Amino acid sequence: MDKLTPEQRKKNMRAVRNKGSKIEIALSKALWKKGVRFRKNVTDIEGKPDIAIKKYKIAVFADSEFWHGKSWEIKKYEHKTNAEFWHKKIENNMRRDAEVNEYLKSKGWKVIRFWGKDILKNPDQCAEVIAAEVKKQR
Repeated sequence: MDKLTPEQRKKNMRAVRNKGSKIEIALSKALWKKGVRFRKNVTDIEGKPDIAIKKYKIAVFADSEFWHGKSWEIKKYEHKTNAEFWHKKIENNMRRDAEVNEYLKSKGWKVIRFWGKDILKNPDQCAEVIAAEVKKQR
């Protein structure tokens, strides 16, 4: 049984965005403060990374825990309604993430992925990881 009414669920799902999320904004601001210049949501790179530094072939993804299956073997049993749909959806996302990682790496890109809560907890530390990779590529 869903804890929310159909109207509340619809409102929640409409609020989910694929760009301009809190985690993406927090990471972008921290990275900009470090002096690293980048492009956001680049559509001509496989997987449409949230942040891309084309000059150094660095693709950064800010993944939310729910949609990308953090601790999936534990969390998948928490779905009470429409579990079959959600399991298929999230497992497909996880499979696609792995395929995107392999593709980009095969093309010489450095792929960096962060979980949303890690970004929100300490965006400067996440930005430092990216800045260090940029420095290493120079």
